[in-house]
Amino acid sequence: MLRLSTLFVRTLREDPADAEVPSHKLLVRGGYIRRAAPGIYSWLPLGLRVLAKIEGVVREEMDAVGGQEVRFPALLPREPYEASRRWYDYGPNIFRVKDRKEGDYLLAPTHEEVFTLLVKDLYSSYKDLPLVLYQIQTKYRDEARPRAGLLRAREFVMKDAYTFDVDDAGLAVGYENQRVAYQRIFRRLGLPTVIVSAVSGAMGGSRSEEFLFPTPVGEDTFVRSAGGYAANAEAVTTPVPEPRPIEGLPAAHVEDTPDTPTIASLVAIANERFPRPDRPWEAGDTLKNVVVVLIHPDSSREMVVVGVPGDREVDLARLAASVAPADVEVAEDADFTSHPELVRGYIGPSALGVNAPDPGAAPRYLLDPRVVAGTRWITGANGAGRHVFDLVAGRDFAAAGTDGQPTVEAAELREGDPAPDGSGPLAQARGIELGHIFQLGRKYSTALGLQVLDANGKLVTVVMGSYGFGVTRTMAALAEANHDAKGLAWPVNVAPAHVHVVATGKDQAVFDAAERIAQGLEGRDLEVLYDDRPKVSPGVKFGDAELLGVPFVVIVGRGLATGVVEVRDRRTGAVTEVRVDDAVPAVAERVAEALAATRIHPGEGMD
Repeated sequence: MLRLSTLFVRTLREDPADAEVPSHKLLVRGGYIRRAAPGIYSWLPLGLRVLAKIEGVVREEMDAVGGQEVRFPALLPREPYEASRRWYDYGPNIFRVKDRKEGDYLLAPTHEEVFTLLVKDLYSSYKDLPLVLYQIQTKYRDEARPRAGLLRAREFVMKDAYTFDVDDAGLAVGYENQRVAYQRIFRRLGLPTVIVSAVSGAMGGSRSEEFLFPTPVGEDTFVRSAGGYAANAEAVTTPVPEPRPIEGLPAAHVEDTPDTPTIASLVAIANERFPRPDRPWEAGDTLKNVVVVLIHPDSSREMVVVGVPGDREVDLARLAASVAPADVEVAEDADFTSHPELVRGYIGPSALGVNAPDPGAAPRYLLDPRVVAGTRWITGANGAGRHVFDLVAGRDFAAAGTDGQPTVEAAELREGDPAPDGSGPLAQARGIELGHIFQLGRKYSTALGLQVLDANGKLVTVVMGSYGFGVTRTMAALAEANHDAKGLAWPVNVAPAHVHVVATGKDQAVFDAAERIAQGLEGRDLEVLYDDRPKVSPGVKFGDAELLGVPFVVIVGRGLATGVVEVRDRRTGAVTEVRVDDAVPAVAERVAEALAATRIHPGEGMD
């Protein structure tokens, strides 16, 4: 039994100064976690109990799909990550350390490489496969701006699982098993999630999906259509218009457009001085050229220019996903000094990439997919107060894309944009990423030489999948989903205790009755938090019960004189009176019913 008189916890009446979202505020105020440094938290007894229960659900579902649990160190040598190039690709996002002999190590952000090497060390035949391994372990990422408590931390607990198969068909089966296991986990935790297509980033691989908990405080933007399409905003591809005929289009012409450094001012002067015969000029008729800097994993800086329709902004997150593993920054004054030909507010294609007089010295030019051959644009003429009209893509300018790709996904998404699969207009929402699964393919097994003999005695490269689940982040999401203005309201299967017994008043008879009830509940294998503090006011005790969020609260106080106690359901707010002698069986029955509702049958949790 947990007794508040001795439990290592101190609740707070005020929100911590650095807390922005409810989960951060309430987990700190309730004594579940304490800040040790930016993005780094100490775990107190109540917090660890919740965390362990989430881990328990994850373990059960991983075991159910054939997973075997292992555990790797968090401190790992450089060499495996150098072989996969992630030592470089992660850039500044990992913690790198040196030992006393100047050897390079890192605090692992994830463990694909060492899992691969372990299997390589122990297995050599197709008969050993398929194999599913997983661990639940602390990870580290050097977040530039840790925020929102456990939602964007530098140290966190993650479950990472890996499948190893002899061929792609086996990978598909393993991937689907993990996908269903994740759905079952979230169903059991009572967390609604949306499965969205995602980008693989530094992980690599082909198919990639995220499990997002929809909430306004989420950092991830995702979109979905009524027809079933769903994707992280970074993974959405723009439907490409058909090319248009170029023959017969008017020649490009440069016009004076003084004092037009913005799209709005350009459109205004275009309609005033150069009106169209068919309709007014609009922002979408202009080509906006945005200068950014790519910071590559080796820390080198490359200036590039991104051309998007003038009615849209550049979304740096979408751009970063397109140019990964590079990071993206908006160009600053110092970046322009090496390219005096770029006139801010009036940058045009003729000074960029393959269109420039000296393409080798000019910044690369990346274009939005909507800029197809035959489209006509107003854009900068590379001179102050001058723009070029009727500049035709494919005739007058072209892109110099990334890795041979002629376009880049960088423009912001809008509510109502068409879904890439034609399933209707897109609606936008925000969410918290709780899980991310990948079909890695052979990236890591090739880099690290993981091969087995197949049925014909030939060496084949093992195909892999990777499946991450944010345990600490899921705890924060549960807090976001289960709270009110007074505090937390945990689901019964993850709460730090099933029942919170509160003794109020000064009469010893109250404490004696509360002790009997607490002991009786514990005797029925229920987890009990007993507020037995003798000189604490009822108001403080009620406030702590509401803040801590144990789902069932039994209040022993004034009603004892008439032989009753009060039972509150913290999740629904329902309050009932129960006879003292009936309190233990009545509450035990309610807890049993609530726990039963969290259990699911085989096959439940799938799409």
